[in-house]
Amino acid sequence: MRRILTFFLGSLLIGLSLIVSPSATWAYPFWAQQNYENPREATGKLVCANCHLAKMTTQVEVPQSVGADSVFKAAVKIPYKDGTEEIGADGSKVPLQVGAIVMLPDGFKLAPQDRWTNDIKEETKGVYFTQYSEEKENIILVGPLPGDQNKEIVFPILSPDPATNKNIRFGKYSINVGGNRGRGQVYPTGEKSNNSIFTATKSGTISSVETLEDGSTNINIQTNDGETIIETIPVGPSLLVKEGDKIEAGSALTNDPNVGGFGQLDTEIVLQSPARVLGLLAFFAGVALTQILLVLKKKQVEKVQAAEGI
Repeated sequence: MRRILTFFLGSLLIGLSLIVSPSATWAYPFWAQQNYENPREATGKLVCANCHLAKMTTQVEVPQSVGADSVFKAAVKIPYKDGTEEIGADGSKVPLQVGAIVMLPDGFKLAPQDRWTNDIKEETKGVYFTQYSEEKENIILVGPLPGDQNKEIVFPILSPDPATNKNIRFGKYSINVGGNRGRGQVYPTGEKSNNSIFTATKSGTISSVETLEDGSTNINIQTNDGETIIETIPVGPSLLVKEGDKIEAGSALTNDPNVGGFGQLDTEIVLQSPARVLGLLAFFAGVALTQILLVLKKKQVEKVQAAEGI
């Protein structure tokens, strides 16, 4: 009975701690939402790259142009090899997860569900979208999601209408996209995760290697100046060194377990005015009519010349 009561109280305490004071590390990417008003830095880098250090390809497909107040799809592709597994926080092998961020121009936003087509509903089944903040509904986040089923994430987007929003103009706009697969190598606190390579901070000789109860490892290094330092390796990465090895500062103590990475790219979309489309069609029609009249005139001249014997 005491054991059951202890388990219940412990579970209640953990649950309350997550609600009242959630861990910034566990809550990422919400950590980025709390600490960055804008996820795109002045250099153009998305802040996701601050924790996900490895780079991998991300692709996006959007229409070349869209009309005002229309729903269109932005498809973010996050390719990687099927069946890839990564190191979990507890050191075990877990399936790779993916996530994506789409930064739309001001005025663009996630389309309301009552305007989703049947195709969009099918393509977004099981996907939960969140906006970056209450003020920035043009920045949409997705993830983490199981990677094997979500290598392509479809974002249903609603374009603005300049007729109802005087701050919007017809023209070309930029879209910033980021796609991630796998856990990060750095926690928001600045500490390395166990999904990273660990290196020696000083040169010396490894005097001992101790495995702790939680699965982590302490590597004791006797430095060249006689000092003893301890390098703590969390559970997950595989050791590349052993007792008695001589190492240099910066040399690898473990392998690099990371198999994921983050990628970003920019693309463009045109908010097209119906009047411009009609004007373009009228121009094409005018050019075609001019060419037809020119051909007819030429035929008429040839007939006159033939009649006059010229």
